[in-house]
Amino acid sequence: MSSKNVVFKKISKDKSVGVYIGKRDFIDHVDSVDPLDGVILVDPEALQGRKVFVTLSCIFRYGRDDMDVIGIAFRRELYLSTRQVYPPLQDLEKGIHTKSQAKLLRKLGNNAYPFFFEFPDNLPCSVALQPAPHDVGKQCAVEFEIKAFSAESQDAKVRKRSTVKLMIRKVQYAPESEGLAPSVETTRDFLMSDKPLHVKATLDKEIYYHGEVIKVHVSVTNNSSKTVKNIIVSVDQVSTVVLYSNDSYVKSVAIEEHGDSVSAGATLHKVYTLLPLLANNRERRGIALDGKLKHEDTNLASSSIIKEGVLKEVLGIMVSYKVMVKLIVGGLVTTVCVCVCVCVCVCVCVSLFQNIKPEWVQTNIIRFEPEMQAVVTIT
Repeated sequence: MSSKNVVFKKISKDKSVGVYIGKRDFIDHVDSVDPLDGVILVDPEALQGRKVFVTLSCIFRYGRDDMDVIGIAFRRELYLSTRQVYPPLQDLEKGIHTKSQAKLLRKLGNNAYPFFFEFPDNLPCSVALQPAPHDVGKQCAVEFEIKAFSAESQDAKVRKRSTVKLMIRKVQYAPESEGLAPSVETTRDFLMSDKPLHVKATLDKEIYYHGEVIKVHVSVTNNSSKTVKNIIVSVDQVSTVVLYSNDSYVKSVAIEEHGDSVSAGATLHKVYTLLPLLANNRERRGIALDGKLKHEDTNLASSSIIKEGVLKEVLGIMVSYKVMVKLIVGGLVTTVCVCVCVCVCVCVCVSLFQNIKPEWVQTNIIRFEPEMQAVVTIT
């Protein structure tokens, strides 16, 4: 990203209130979250004696706006915090928390006032389920919003012309940690075959950055009388809407299939490479994203982290990843799936996070959890 100072601003239609902030992405470092600070610019003449308030809200949106017509709540506020900005309730100097606020106040003049919010630890991160290209309306999402408005009181009716809203994102970050390379293996016996089929899947390391190739080492020892006709390796994204319905969506975000076969009595050792990117999944409905700000690009959603003492239902939408190795066995319609799991079947389960480097270089990572289990499924 550019090292230049960037300021985001938005002004209400009647010009009475304006919001100025230095960034729109706020990082959840697991043990702490970047605070939100900014400046509100007011026009005392346009206010005509009204007060100015600013709110920070976390909203879970499930379905389309028109669902409200049939009695289904399509929107729920998970968090709401309100501050009175004008007239100020404290000395100006006490309201300044950062250097960027101080610079903005000097530039905007005497009618500018600072505001400051801290994110509670139990709030989810921004997530949105990608709509199809021709879908209309707002998508299922967890969103964060700053709203500034003028009114006679905090609970009075708010006029749209005197209101300004600005979307922001809370994104997950996880520091790189050393861990064992995930590995899982399983053995499958077949009817009319004296010896089994053995499959093992191993990764190079526990954490991967987005844009970095994921290498999956697959070893197949086929002592059975069956023939492995094909091997399919994929990275699957699992999105679960936990607040209302517990609906789950499983989408392959990267897949490799080369028609590899392993005849009876033979072995195979091969490294498959996978690269999960949003660029290859842009028009697929239901892919979870790290939120999406208007006119700005985003990426595949970070994996959800359930902090101690926080109910998973509060997260709204939970996201996890798994690497799956699937063997198609001939003779019968049989599928042997091998997964290294963090959360699911015979697969290596993955976690996507933000990794913030110096100078605000933002990179996603994929984490393969060390705790795994092997599962065999037959269809």
